[in-house]
Amino acid sequence: MPEEKVRFRPRHEILSYEEIERFVRIVSRHGISKVRISGGEPLVRTELWRLVERLRSIEPIKEVALTTNGMLLSQQAQKLKDAGLSRLNISLDTLNEDTFRKISRRDGLDLVLDGIAAAKRVGFQSIKLNALAIRGHAEKDIVPLAEFAAEHDMELRFIEFMPLDADRQWQIDDVLSGQEVRNILEGALGPLVALPRPDISLPAVEYRFASGSGKIGFINSVTEPFCDKCNRLRLTAEGKIRNCLFSTEEWDVRQVLRSGHCPPEAVDMQVMGRVKAAVGQKKAGHGIGTAEFVPPQRSMHQIGG
Repeated sequence: MPEEKVRFRPRHEILSYEEIERFVRIVSRHGISKVRISGGEPLVRTELWRLVERLRSIEPIKEVALTTNGMLLSQQAQKLKDAGLSRLNISLDTLNEDTFRKISRRDGLDLVLDGIAAAKRVGFQSIKLNALAIRGHAEKDIVPLAEFAAEHDMELRFIEFMPLDADRQWQIDDVLSGQEVRNILEGALGPLVALPRPDISLPAVEYRFASGSGKIGFINSVTEPFCDKCNRLRLTAEGKIRNCLFSTEEWDVRQVLRSGHCPPEAVDMQVMGRVKAAVGQKKAGHGIGTAEFVPPQRSMHQIGG
């Protein structure tokens, strides 16, 4: 595959940490208590730990989590922990360097593994590994990843391949379902036992091995959609609200946050007006696999997972 060129938006087009904090302060007064920072790759932002610190200073916010590819994590793990980061999700699709290079189009598996080790070393208690399940690619990595996660006392989650790839090559036949992944795991490592689901809005269905050797989660967003339980909103780097990964509509709050002529109370009301409009337009389902489904123009790295 040819190397993908990385293009960054001009700084003035993306929200500053102050603007992100302002948005979260506004929505936190209306029931938002958890924040996840994702990407793209969030650790490319300068001193991301400062944003974590800002968000943790907001009293209604109980948890700030981070999803990362892990390549820059070893350099930043301690500062993120000190800033109050609650949880980490680290993308890890394979433990094979050649496969890693094919998937990510770069070297760096050693950097990801170093990042995982650093996160454990500085004291992160909740580390989840995210593996993408693509038919024809993921099968050989399923068992090694499960054994690695169990050995290091981390939860592994398999995520069904969704039509958000940058190359626009997604096909329904490429989806390796959660049930198929589960069958492979149970065939090699023994039966899985379902765990209670403490919050029905959480995307993963979790299991543990009957042997007690590890926890496995499945995010079956294609074959078993959970749209009716989803309570998430996304704020893109340039300040657009999205009510679903697959939304084809966005609500701009950057323009509102930067309207310096408005009193703060009016800005707060306008931001919440756009948030409520987005929530009100949430659809009953994403419709993947149906004739009516229209994939969004943005790929996953532009939306945030």
